[in-house]
Amino acid sequence: MRNRSVSIIFGSLVLWAVATYFLFLDQQSVGKDQDKDKLSNQISRLEKQVKQQIIINQELLEGINESKRRKKEHEKSNAVPLPIDEIKTDKYKKHEVDKFESILLQKIENEIDQRKSKNAQKPTHDTILSTEAIHESTTLRQKLPDGSPIIAILVVSCNRITVDRCLDQLIKLRPSKEQFPIVVSQDCDHRQTADVIARYGNQLLHIKQPDQSDIEIPPKEKKFRGYFKIARHYKWALNQVFVKLGYSTAIIVEDDLDIAPDFYEYFLGTYPLLVNDSSLWCVSAWNDNGKAGLVDEHAPYLLYRTDFFPGLGWMLTRDLWLELASKWPKSYWDDWIRQPEQRKNRACIRPEISRTRTFGKLGVSNGLFFEKHLKYIKLNEQFVPFTKMNLSYLLKDNYDIAFVNQVYQSTVVSYSELKSGNIVAPGSVRIPYYTRQSFKNTTKLLGLMDDFRSGVPRSGYRGVVTFFYNGRRVHLAPSANWSGYDITWS
Repeated sequence: MRNRSVSIIFGSLVLWAVATYFLFLDQQSVGKDQDKDKLSNQISRLEKQVKQQIIINQELLEGINESKRRKKEHEKSNAVPLPIDEIKTDKYKKHEVDKFESILLQKIENEIDQRKSKNAQKPTHDTILSTEAIHESTTLRQKLPDGSPIIAILVVSCNRITVDRCLDQLIKLRPSKEQFPIVVSQDCDHRQTADVIARYGNQLLHIKQPDQSDIEIPPKEKKFRGYFKIARHYKWALNQVFVKLGYSTAIIVEDDLDIAPDFYEYFLGTYPLLVNDSSLWCVSAWNDNGKAGLVDEHAPYLLYRTDFFPGLGWMLTRDLWLELASKWPKSYWDDWIRQPEQRKNRACIRPEISRTRTFGKLGVSNGLFFEKHLKYIKLNEQFVPFTKMNLSYLLKDNYDIAFVNQVYQSTVVSYSELKSGNIVAPGSVRIPYYTRQSFKNTTKLLGLMDDFRSGVPRSGYRGVVTFFYNGRRVHLAPSANWSGYDITWS
């Protein structure tokens, strides 16, 4: 029965692919320039559907591999060989998944190449219907009836029974259960944590990462096993939210985060920026240099663009996940996502005052940075009505001109002058740096984070780290002819 079900599934998928392919080819050319955009959009839709199907196939393959692993363990423990037909069936399943994925990729690539090599062609009525049917076959949870966006809250959990501290705040401050559905993805198979999550009933959806097998880890990285498990969990959880559950936008929240009173308002207000500005790829609630004394507590409304991926409460779209999923790393996903190959010169939005704060001293990092830095991060306490504010100043074309002018028209000062407060000129000031070492020396004096990831300093934008000190807005900035990040500064 199981083999028959699998055969039916794969047969249906292959039939879908073939039917779609021939319907798509059956177009009549009329060569009208005004139809180029429409055809391009339909091809783009089809590409996204194929990517989604490939991710689903990958999950099927992972499930097959897990089944094979368990059978091998069973074989070892019972010293009974598996039936030949079952072994052949597993090999056949893997072959069919690989074959189906290859066919889909080849067909879409061939089709796109053909369309690009011709003049614009108007699709026939049948083709329009077929591509729209494909697009609508997977119901995406994007908007409420009133047009408001639906944004899933993905809580990543493992074995902290204090997850209730995070969940209590998320539920208490949530303006709408329908607009902000909470999905708790639990790894580690920890019974006590699972019991805590279960107490919330239908206030959230509790899903469990099924693969608890050991991960193959290079000998030199055995002590970093936790980072490998986290990367595996994130990939599974994000596939569940974006592919299985069909949400188009999500906010990732670790299970050890407190949130600000305007946490939801912050993400709702910045949502239009994320979906309309292609130079943005995330919105983060976190300011890496957001310690008390380094932020303007009278400006909780102030937001910035940053080239540094902050994490710790961040919003992304389904399109970004489809872009990253196929190459997701086996470990250290946060440093991987900061690499130029993934970032592609895109930026995130971050606040002056953080909308999250971590209380998780213990974890895979063994308290790294917590005592020296993280526990001093200032959590915003005021509600800012971001959805009623004009945030268009954060769009790249507007922001870059104003930001560069403000930074390089600021008065140049030294650290000693800044510390003493002996500055006559009004307004913001600038402290220049020209080498990696001079940057690190200055940040240590000021109490800022001094590290780089792929050459980008924490909270930096165009190489500039902006903070607040002794009542002044301060820009720690490279020269005005800055030409990009040096990846060796890491």
